[in-house]
Amino acid sequence: MNRDAVFGALADDSRRALLDRLRKRNGQTLAQLCEGQPITRQAVTKHLKVLEEANLVLVLRRGRERLHYLNPVPIHAVAMRWLKQFDAVRLDALFALKVEKSE
Repeated sequence: MNRDAVFGALADDSRRALLDRLRKRNGQTLAQLCEGQPITRQAVTKHLKVLEEANLVLVLRRGRERLHYLNPVPIHAVAMRWLKQFDAVRLDALFALKVEKSE
């Protein structure tokens, strides 16, 4: 797994938004992913290509359609690599404080 590709893919707001949409409803076509997006179809296509290259999105063909699926494995691998060195209880407490502060 290329962690640099994963970090690069996750660095963009539009790509994270596409991943969020797939997390909510997996197996969407390009047309479905473009609905309601503030960017062009061409931009969505380019972002999906970056996500595919980072192995964050998997594509399956169904007839003439291409269905896009979220692949959470690379995100999990990165999280385990970086977060396993910290105490989960302390991280949860710090996260809770941050949420309370932002509300």
